[in-house]
Amino acid sequence: QVQLVESGGGLVQPGGSLRLSCIVSGRIIFQLHTMAWYRQAPGNQRELVATITPADGPADGRTNYTGSVKGRFTISRDNAKSTVYLQMNNLKPEDTAVYYCNTIKYWGKGTLVTVSS
Repeated sequence: QVQLVESGGGLVQPGGSLRLSCIVSGRIIFQLHTMAWYRQAPGNQRELVATITPADGPADGRTNYTGSVKGRFTISRDNAKSTVYLQMNNLKPEDTAVYYCNTIKYWGKGTLVTVSS
């Protein structure tokens, strides 16, 4: 069994920042797997936001972002803590969504981010 638990969501004004965290536990070797953040806004499909490859591998912690968040969001990982982060800066109302952590076939329950004045 593998568990992913997100935290850090909340209400923030446009232009503000939040940092999401996702702690991974259970029968998984965290550092061997690509980690991802997805989001789903009301009425929309779930979309991929960012990914980060394993730090100890050919891709060496390579990151990728969907176009709308490039330059504003940063994904990172701490293998010692089995945790992946999403630093979100200059937040916009269109970033409002439930944000989910993912690896392989496993998903967290999500954390709600609301950007509103």
